[in-house]
Amino acid sequence: MDLDQMTSDLAAAEALLATGEAEKAAESLAALAADAEEYVDRNCPTTEEVQYFSFPTIYDRLAYRRVERDPRRLEDVGEPLDRLYGDLAYAYVHTGDYDRAREAMKQAVRWNPMDCAHRLDLAELYRVDGNLQEWLGLSYSVFQRASDPAHLVRAYVNFARYFGQSGQPKLAAACLKCAQRLEVADALLEQEVGAAKGTESDPDALTYEEAGQLVEGEGIPEGANAEIAVCLLMCATDAAAAGERKLATALTLQARDLVGEAACKALIALIREADGDAPGAPEKDGQ
Repeated sequence: MDLDQMTSDLAAAEALLATGEAEKAAESLAALAADAEEYVDRNCPTTEEVQYFSFPTIYDRLAYRRVERDPRRLEDVGEPLDRLYGDLAYAYVHTGDYDRAREAMKQAVRWNPMDCAHRLDLAELYRVDGNLQEWLGLSYSVFQRASDPAHLVRAYVNFARYFGQSGQPKLAAACLKCAQRLEVADALLEQEVGAAKGTESDPDALTYEEAGQLVEGEGIPEGANAEIAVCLLMCATDAAAAGERKLATALTLQARDLVGEAACKALIALIREADGDAPGAPEKDGQ
């Protein structure tokens, strides 16, 4: 099978998923995954080039953020394998085969370890299987990687559920309050907050500061605020370069509120260094 055919087959399998033919899609995707893995084994001399690509530091993430081609993309295969395995897991869920869905999603995480959506989906498959240890472990790992606030909301909700079920309603309330602070529309969060109204898990009983102190005691937010602040500041940099001063200022202030003044300045300096700004360059508009 040539690479163009593999790419075409992936699109065809996704079309089957879209029309509800999950069983046929699963068969096609499983065969395609086997072909892709075999191709990689034959043509990629080292696993370092194609597996477990990650950004160990914020600086590394910044350095790659404007690369036109996703560095995790397998150009030799034609399509990223995390997409292929994600589709396969989705197909297995629709056929009711949760064991295979879980194994497929583990492969999706393997090929794209920085994608928190894959991690959260895998966590949910473990929860369905009753493996709460893996569910919590994957949820916690999101706080070390997430750059999308929507993923953090899901992780906070997972911990709120856990604390609520384990008889720690105040911690459950704190997690829901921290999720609300991210100001992301999320149906699951709204459902959990609604169910907690008038109970010990009601987030309205806490201030944001109180909630933050409680979850910090559990080590939950560590890394998360910095990741979101980096995202906000990257957008602020782009906005400033485009002449959007008000937007740049607003985004920078949001980042400062998350991590504090000193950390915000340090991150701005890091972003400029990653962008190749010369030392002593004037501050960009809005920052």
